[in-house]
Amino acid sequence: MSGHSKWSTIKHKKGAADARRGKVFSKLAKELTISSRISGGDPGSNITLRTILSKCKAANMPADNIDRAIKKGTGALQSAAIEEILFESYAPGGVGMIIQCLSDNRNRSVAEVRHLLQRHNATLAGTNQVMRNFARRGQILVDAEGVNEDQLMELALEAGADDVTNEGGQFEILTSPSVYNEVSEKVTAAGYKVSEDSGVAMVPTVWAPVSDKNQAASLMKLIEAIEELEDVQNVYMNGDIADEALDG
Repeated sequence: MSGHSKWSTIKHKKGAADARRGKVFSKLAKELTISSRISGGDPGSNITLRTILSKCKAANMPADNIDRAIKKGTGALQSAAIEEILFESYAPGGVGMIIQCLSDNRNRSVAEVRHLLQRHNATLAGTNQVMRNFARRGQILVDAEGVNEDQLMELALEAGADDVTNEGGQFEILTSPSVYNEVSEKVTAAGYKVSEDSGVAMVPTVWAPVSDKNQAASLMKLIEAIEELEDVQNVYMNGDIADEALDG
């Protein structure tokens, strides 16, 4: 929507400021461990692991860190069990959020998320109340600078993408999760700059418009506070923020 900033665009703009290496490596390590535990440590047969390894490479994650995380997942190294915990929430103004935690202590994660939401006047939602407005999709974000939209669209669609949209500073390519790796690899091989924020994500199918500056500021403060929690892996939201609400 022209004049609006969806969450993928906002994350793209925030990315450089948020790139604290220790936090990034910790998140990637948890993803590697979970994926290796579920589907094995061979990226040739574990598509999800291959996706995460691409993100590790883009973040310049040391090989020793990667190897250690995978071995924890396969059981070659002992470690505390990590589980995924999903929270559904409504921020003030009705914006839906899905908060994904990867944690070795469920009680800690639940207490921290509940406390933070209460402090920011957000509420927990019932199962599937928020999730029903999202779909699991492959999301490839490409820096738009110097990119010919028609050429990128032709390449992506031929590779198996479902849709390509211009979000201003970047293009968003949506795929089914099963073909994400194939499309991403072809886009990268063609020389396009793919953002580290790309991956299989919960993408909104229903958007909640945000035009008030105070509401937009409160929403961004809430999300940034959530992202600071140790166990939080990803935050997805369906706020469609008007550009003028982000100014100043």
